[in-house]
Amino acid sequence: MQQHAVKVFKALSDPGRLRIVKMLEERELCMCEIREVLQLSNATVSKHLTLLRDAGLVEDSKDGRWVNFSLPAKPTNQFAGDILKLLKKSLVDEETVTKDKKTAKHVCRKKICGI
Repeated sequence: MQQHAVKVFKALSDPGRLRIVKMLEERELCMCEIREVLQLSNATVSKHLTLLRDAGLVEDSKDGRWVNFSLPAKPTNQFAGDILKLLKKSLVDEETVTKDKKTAKHVCRKKICGI
């Protein structure tokens, strides 16, 4: 249990990763959509997603040329699941989170990639 807790708290210790989790409450997103909302480099977003996935806070699935990231329907460890439930109720009035969620609803991978 302690190892799970350390991974989860480490993953959520960065504001960018916390913002990603909150965006994924709205809908699944691909890396380019997350990058577009956060205005970060591919490498940074990729690192964030790897840490979140390793902590059991996000999962990914392949969809043609894209990899979609979402919150797990059934988290692999109970601690991550409990934290995700707590986060769902948290930061609801935080300005950055509200803005990110609004942008995430409308960001379009096809426009970003020029398809």
